[in-house]
Amino acid sequence: MKNFDRVRIVLVNTSHPGNIGAAARALKNMGLYRLYLVEPKDYPADQAVWRAANALDVLNNAVVVDDLDTALSGCGLVVGTSARERRIPWPLMNPRECGVRVWKEAAEHDVAIVFGREDRGLTNEELHKCTYHVHIPSNPEYSSLNIASAVQVLCYEIRMASLMDDAGCVPSFDEWDQPPAKTNDLELYFEHLEQALVDIGFHDRANPRQTMTRLRRLYSRIRLDEMELSILRGVLTAIRNAAHKIKNQ
Repeated sequence: MKNFDRVRIVLVNTSHPGNIGAAARALKNMGLYRLYLVEPKDYPADQAVWRAANALDVLNNAVVVDDLDTALSGCGLVVGTSARERRIPWPLMNPRECGVRVWKEAAEHDVAIVFGREDRGLTNEELHKCTYHVHIPSNPEYSSLNIASAVQVLCYEIRMASLMDDAGCVPSFDEWDQPPAKTNDLELYFEHLEQALVDIGFHDRANPRQTMTRLRRLYSRIRLDEMELSILRGVLTAIRNAAHKIKNQ
């Protein structure tokens, strides 16, 4: 199915090559194959090949990139894995909800699920690039999940959503007249927005507080579509032009 073709599993700064191989095996077990590696610490490596077992095709076709933005380019939905509560809460899903949404949206555009480092997960900045966060509920007395195990859980939920879809049991999301804005276009918008707020004296980069973080969360809840984003970019351009005109009078 084309949905499987549009799901990316993204691993950020993975330290142990064995985890990369095990993740590749988890993808293939569930019918997925698009593995992205953002600055892996030790790759390629024999241990990755050994742990991949019969999923060498997934491992050999893994896309290695220098930054997360490149791994997410072109995606209409990005889900970040988070193991702890954040100071500023973000739209949150459980694994089952994640599997269903990823499966349904993959029919229309590329989707990414992002996994962080073994020792500290994703940074706040990386999580702010995500539309939603997903948390895997585990034993609170021993909550740490191996990264390959976490990949397996979420890939399994995507697989289950595909089987439910075959049986006509997957709920549909509201249809919209425009596709959601892609993540790389959103990043350009946030750069544009921050500069406009600086131009009008509302935002100080030297003392940013939580302004941009909370604005990112606002837009994540809204899920801007491509037309809305285009309109807002036009508004920001007009604001900046007006600010410069006033400044130069």
